[in-house]
Amino acid sequence: MLAFSKFNWLTLIVAILVQLPITPVIAGPGTEKTLPNGLKIIVKEDHRSPVVTSQVWYKIGASYEHDGTTGISHALEHMMFKGTKRYGLGQFSQIISDNGGDENAFTGKDYTAYFQNLAADRLAIAFELEADRMRNLTLPAAEFAKEIEVIKEERRLRTDDNPVNLATEHFYANAFLLSPYRTPVIGWMTDLNVLSVDQLRTWYRLWYAPNNATLVVVGDIKPEAVFALAEQHFGPLKAEVITPPQLRIEPQQLGIKRITIKIPAKEPYLIMGYKVPVITSQQDDWEPYALEVLSYILSGGDSSRLQRELVRGSQVAASIDTDYSAFSRLPELFTLDGSPAKGHSIAELEASLRQQIKMLKQIPVTEAELARVRNQLIASKVFQQDSIFYQAMEIGLLESVGLDWHLADKYVDKLSAITAAQIQAVANKYLLDDTLTVAVLEPQTMDSNSIPSNSSGVSNVIR
Repeated sequence: MLAFSKFNWLTLIVAILVQLPITPVIAGPGTEKTLPNGLKIIVKEDHRSPVVTSQVWYKIGASYEHDGTTGISHALEHMMFKGTKRYGLGQFSQIISDNGGDENAFTGKDYTAYFQNLAADRLAIAFELEADRMRNLTLPAAEFAKEIEVIKEERRLRTDDNPVNLATEHFYANAFLLSPYRTPVIGWMTDLNVLSVDQLRTWYRLWYAPNNATLVVVGDIKPEAVFALAEQHFGPLKAEVITPPQLRIEPQQLGIKRITIKIPAKEPYLIMGYKVPVITSQQDDWEPYALEVLSYILSGGDSSRLQRELVRGSQVAASIDTDYSAFSRLPELFTLDGSPAKGHSIAELEASLRQQIKMLKQIPVTEAELARVRNQLIASKVFQQDSIFYQAMEIGLLESVGLDWHLADKYVDKLSAITAAQIQAVANKYLLDDTLTVAVLEPQTMDSNSIPSNSSGVSNVIR
C-alpha cells in the first residue's frame, strides 16, 4: 500500500515501470462508457503483448478529510485487503498472485486507487474481486486494531524519523491556511490514535460506490468485451448519494511566511513554495503549462539552470530540485528545495535561488532552452506510452481531479506551444514574496537513538 504526502505520481510510476515489460509501440485512442449506476469505464487498447492493467480510482483522498479524521482514506485502503463476506483475509492478493498477476493500491490527496496487472485473459478475475470489495467489505474490528498500529509505525518510520519528510510536512501545514492540502495523506498521529473502525465503516459506505469511481483498463483487450464484463460484475452494485464536503477556499496570502524546523538531522534543508494555479482553477489555461515548462527550465535534467549554475557552477548547492504539477483538484505550490554544499549556508542557497527567479522575470529564456525542454517532453512521453500502467495512471489521475482524460493526448502539444514570453509572464505574476512560504530545517545534535532516513525532495512516497 502506498500513501502520498505531496503527491508526485511520476515517482510511483517510475517505481512500477521497472517491473513491467516495455516494447516501443504507441497505443490507440481510448473509449468510454458509463453504467446506469454511475460507474465510468475508460478502455484503451494496446496490443503489444497479451497483458492488461485494471485500475479502480475512487474520488476520495486526504483533501476530502477534516480535522479529527486525517488519515482515514489511507487507513481504509489498508483495510480493503482484509476480506469481504465472500473472500476472507488475504484471499484477494492470493488469487491475483495464483493467476500470475501483481496488485497494489495507493492513496493521494484527491483519490484512492487499486490496480492489478494480469494476463489479458484473466481480466474477469480482477473485475470480480474489485466489484466484490467495492461494496462488501467486512471491516473486522480486530483486524483494524492491528492494521492501525501498522499505519502508525509507517508514519513513525517514514515521517517522524525522516528529517526531510518531517520538515516537508510542517512546510505544507504552514504554507496553507485552510486548503485541505495542508494535511498529510498518512494523517496526524493524534487522529490515528483515536480513529475507530466505525468511522471507517461510514467513510467506506459514503465514498466506495460505483458513482464515485472510475474503472480504467489498458492493454490487449477490446472495449466491447470490457464493457460487457464490467456490466456483469459492477452493474448490479447500487449507487450511493454522494455529498462532497464543503470546499474551504484558501484565502489570499498577505506576505511571506517563514518557519524553522529544529530536529535531529545530518544536513540543513530548504523548501521554498509559491502559491500557484492549476488547470482546474485557472481561466487562462496556458498558465499552468507555462509553470510546468518553467520548472523544466530550472531543474529538468543535468543541463537545467539550477544544476548548471548552483550545483556545478557556484557549487552553492549539494542538491536542488523544483516540483509542480498542473493536474490537481485544488490550487497548488510551485516548490524549490535542496541542501547547501559544504562551506555554504541556507541563506546563500536561498539568495542564489532568488537570483535565478529574478533572472527568469527579467530576461526571457532562450530558444535553445525551450528546444531542450521540448525534446525532453517528447522523449519522455514516448517512453511513458510504452507502459500500459502509465497510460492507465494518466487517465485515472485526470478523471479523479475533475479533468477530461483526453487531456493526456494534448499534454505534450500544450507544453511545446509555451513561449519564452509566457514563461516570463507567469514568473512575474506568481513567483512573488507575498505568495511565498520558506521552511528551513535547522539540524540539531543527533544522539545515539536518532537514525534518520536518507531522503530528499518535497515529493514523499510512503511505501
